[in-house]
Amino acid sequence: MTNTNEAAATWRRIIVGEQKSWVLFAHGTCVILMAPEGDLATQARDILREYGPVHVGSPAADFSVIDLDPLPGWIVSCHHPDVLTYVEDDGEIEASEIVIGLTGRGQRDLDGRELSVVHIEDKRA
Repeated sequence: MTNTNEAAATWRRIIVGEQKSWVLFAHGTCVILMAPEGDLATQARDILREYGPVHVGSPAADFSVIDLDPLPGWIVSCHHPDVLTYVEDDGEIEASEIVIGLTGRGQRDLDGRELSVVHIEDKRA
């Protein structure tokens, strides 16, 4: 993503359900908060601290790839249903599921270690 505003706009198109609160991290990982409470950044960091880092040979290394057609890119999911990573189709990535999945998993790993929040979408009433 070229900037935070574009990234947030992309996630608004991806996430189904206008009432969902979510937090976006610097490398494209989004934590959807199904039960948002208190400080959303803290809640999302706690989830990503646990479920973001990759541990080879464990469920944390597993992923699935979802093609976002007609949007340019893919979602890479992990072992937590509300932690998703956007991999942008910038024309430079090989469009194979394994390459896309490993790219997204790497982005999630960085986000899970750095925990740098770039956007908060608070949809609480």
